[in-house]
Amino acid sequence: MAETVEITVYGAEQLCASCVNLPSSKETYEWLQAAIGRKYGKDQIEYTYIDIFSPPENEKHQAFAQRVLNDEFFYPVVLVNDEVVGEGNPKLKSIYRILDEKGFKELKK
Repeated sequence: MAETVEITVYGAEQLCASCVNLPSSKETYEWLQAAIGRKYGKDQIEYTYIDIFSPPENEKHQAFAQRVLNDEFFYPVVLVNDEVVGEGNPKLKSIYRILDEKGFKELKK
């Protein structure tokens, strides 16, 4: 049985300069929930969206948001259990690979 994982998306309402033709961070967050939910279900996966311009009063989230603001990453940045698995235009294949490695099984159709 797979462990519970947290998928965190750091982003902002405004698009990053190099992301003009891409979906917004919030749209990416919602798209990931739908796509991952269709493939693996909703059990044992928690989702969190963090606005980099107003992160919650949590040192971990504030520190990572500052790294994004310092241009260490293109946003949206997607993390699975604090491991960066995608940024800018995250790829589902990369995220699926990590979830597979963590023991998640595809839903039977």
